[in-house]
Amino acid sequence: MTGTDSGGAGGAGRGTDGNERTFAALPPAQGRAFAQTWWGRAWLKALEDTALDLGQLKKGRKQARDGAVGAVSVRPGRITAVVRDRDGTAHRSDVLLQQLSTEEWDRFLDMVVERAGHIAALLDRDMPPHLVEEAASAGVELLPGIGDLEPECACDAWDLCLHTAALCYQVARLLDEDPFVLLLMRGRGERQLLDELQVRSARAARTRRGEDAGDEAADGAAGIRADEAFAARDILPPLPPPPPVPQEPGLPPSLDTEAAPPPGIDADALEFLAADAAGRALRLLVDALSAGHERQPLDRELTPGQDAVRLAASCGDPLIAVRLAEGTGRQRAELDLAVEAWRHGGAAALAVLEEEWQPEPEALARAKADLAGAWEDGERPQVRAGVAGRWTVVGADVQLRYGRDGRWWPYRKVRGRWGAVGPSAADPASALAGVGAGA
Repeated sequence: MTGTDSGGAGGAGRGTDGNERTFAALPPAQGRAFAQTWWGRAWLKALEDTALDLGQLKKGRKQARDGAVGAVSVRPGRITAVVRDRDGTAHRSDVLLQQLSTEEWDRFLDMVVERAGHIAALLDRDMPPHLVEEAASAGVELLPGIGDLEPECACDAWDLCLHTAALCYQVARLLDEDPFVLLLMRGRGERQLLDELQVRSARAARTRRGEDAGDEAADGAAGIRADEAFAARDILPPLPPPPPVPQEPGLPPSLDTEAAPPPGIDADALEFLAADAAGRALRLLVDALSAGHERQPLDRELTPGQDAVRLAASCGDPLIAVRLAEGTGRQRAELDLAVEAWRHGGAAALAVLEEEWQPEPEALARAKADLAGAWEDGERPQVRAGVAGRWTVVGADVQLRYGRDGRWWPYRKVRGRWGAVGPSAADPASALAGVGAGA
């Protein structure tokens, strides 16, 4: 019997009993990353960590970006597409991924049924990190790791080639739209999974009702032993659900009173800081109640200079900006540059703007390798190395800065000052692409 289930970015997926889906060829991906979601990026990381020839990987990325990948077929353990070379030669390309065993599927489904939030997330085409982590704790690896993607191509390459690399980059876009694509690769289609989850959920509900009825009958017949009741004296009832999150921070207390403030106390500054603290408290509350908050890195403590930049970035009042500049020993133009950098990447971006550091030989070698391999032949701009991990594009007021975290930051000189003009990127080509036509 042939059925259809809804496709993602590439259109309707179709196959037998939902265990094969075919996605129409996606349009070229010019000017956008192949993966926006964390699981899509994890798929690409497995691809990039596995590749022995980074040149083939780069060529495959360009082929995918140019729209050379045809319709993609996804079925258990395999993805397939026809990839065309620049001269029009077509190659059938496959990438294999190990299917989960029956025992692994049982453990995964039992784990999902235990938390209704997991089912809701999947139905919302989301894959929360804690779902993947809990599956891994149960011995079920959903996302591929190093060496898990096995390429096969009609071009007879023995390892990952540009055709299979292009296919993997295109599949990352499908995964972004629908994590059920990954589960199908692991062995089961969406309809089959949802049917099994419904059966297990109903079975679990009947079991709970039976246990509750049995406990009530036992309690009514025999009562509770005195020592058991005494031992349970400190057991608290479940916590009530948290109250709804406010839509906006509360109003801070007004310090505009008839009495003058004590000497050395700036009432206007205190009111501003109180309002900022209320806004930060609301953001912390929203983060704490969001899914996966326990895996979010804690904000490091800011120095007074960094916090002044943060305050200026969050407030549009020019008078406050002037006072913050004076309080931190900056010129107003310097503070404006710092605020712009902060908006592109927080404390890390501010450090790239204001700190000078000389990369260690190993870090410098990685940076030079990035510069050498980020562009296609003939497309690499001419750059001039400077101090502190900075490379300036010859003939343009554009600069690339290499951060301590190994990421690249785009800069442009305006009115004689270098300023950040975009967020960081993992490779210099992507960072420079955000600068604009002047590059």
